[in-house]
Amino acid sequence: MITSLPAAGTAPSRSCPGLFLCQLVALAAAYGGASAAGSRVAAQVLPSLPDDSPAGSPINVSPPAPEPDAAGARAAPEVLPSLPDVSPAVAPVIAPPPTTQPTELPSASAFRPVEIHGFASQGFILTTGNDYLAPDTTRGSFQFSEVGINFATEFTDKVAIGVQAFAQNIGASQNFNLRADWFYVAYRWRDWLRIRAGRLQIPFGLYNEVNDIDAARAPILLPQSVYPLQGREFLFAQTGGEAGGFVRMGTAGALDYRVYGGTIFIDPAILVPSGSDLQLQLYVPYVLGGRLLWETPVDGLRLGASILAIRLDVTAFEGGTSASIVNHSLLAMGSAEYAIRNWLITAEYSRWHAAQDSALASSDFSRTSERSYAMLSFRATPWFQPTAYYALYFPDVANRGGGSAFRQDDMTLSLRFDAGTHWIIKVEGHYMSGTAGLVAPLSVTPPPANPADHWGVFLVKTTGYF
Repeated sequence: MITSLPAAGTAPSRSCPGLFLCQLVALAAAYGGASAAGSRVAAQVLPSLPDDSPAGSPINVSPPAPEPDAAGARAAPEVLPSLPDVSPAVAPVIAPPPTTQPTELPSASAFRPVEIHGFASQGFILTTGNDYLAPDTTRGSFQFSEVGINFATEFTDKVAIGVQAFAQNIGASQNFNLRADWFYVAYRWRDWLRIRAGRLQIPFGLYNEVNDIDAARAPILLPQSVYPLQGREFLFAQTGGEAGGFVRMGTAGALDYRVYGGTIFIDPAILVPSGSDLQLQLYVPYVLGGRLLWETPVDGLRLGASILAIRLDVTAFEGGTSASIVNHSLLAMGSAEYAIRNWLITAEYSRWHAAQDSALASSDFSRTSERSYAMLSFRATPWFQPTAYYALYFPDVANRGGGSAFRQDDMTLSLRFDAGTHWIIKVEGHYMSGTAGLVAPLSVTPPPANPADHWGVFLVKTTGYF
């Protein structure tokens, strides 16, 4: 059980023994890029450059551009228009570039049109041995749906606004509750200094900001050791401010930086199972962080470092009693990505440290988890892209030998088919060894009593977008 509170009267989880927020807080700390000119990213994914892009615009993922003709004439630039929070420097995993050509912007005094884009996804999950991400997946579940629509416009060449409405049905507590996924007001003074305010996606690692954009990445699930879908409600976005920019350094390449600060609003209802007497009050006094990406002189190679600090205050009520918990978490990640021809090679390594104090002595702890993955993606044709990765997760580095509950290995093969101009089909299989990933951060219910140590996950997903 991932809580030490008297909720449900269950025994402590093997992977989180008697510790409230053992995984809840570590995940709540991490999740919810900056604009970049000349970023050298995957050959199939070159987002738009800041010199040519607005301060923020919604995603518009379209099929691949044509190949060069026999005379050597180049096709239109393979670019992905910049997202309000998915920056040019943060290239997704070889997503197909659009064919739509950038249009000339009107003068600052002219009316700026509103860009509108949207997407809808439906998936199917089947697992062996253990339920994963949603209830009853061992019998097959269609509880894997997403829908979103976003709007963005420019008031001038320097000022832009945007908003995305989003709903999903994944897991027991997320039944198409419509909300503002992100919104922003952005001001661009120079390429090296842009300021934004609103509910902003958190730049952590290379791909955190495309966790809700199926068309912008190759696999169905990003490596769950580093980008856990179960923690999206906590770790995807923060409400506050951000400053960032892109600095050219001549022959040394370029730097893309972002720093931010704010808070995270968490709905306690998504944590407490139906019928439970447990009540929670959650407050995040601060979340602070930053990310630095270096576009190296080596064509196609970029390196990055991310850091995030968060404090979470929890008050729990049950049976006429209450308990207070204060958690401080610090997350760090190193990233490397290399694009060469139609290949993309990515590796990331992360450590998440959490220290917790509580009126309940059994809830005090200090623990560091270790998370990593290596991924290889290949664009075989304009419409077919296989991807494979290996992900590793240790919830407690001091207890690596604690058994299957303290480790999870994930070996994945994913196939992406671009079936039409605005239609994607994906098929994916995972072989799992260990059960550390079964402890969901968005629930205070206990993990399965006798989980299977070796199990599989099979997913199919289709997405339409415009």
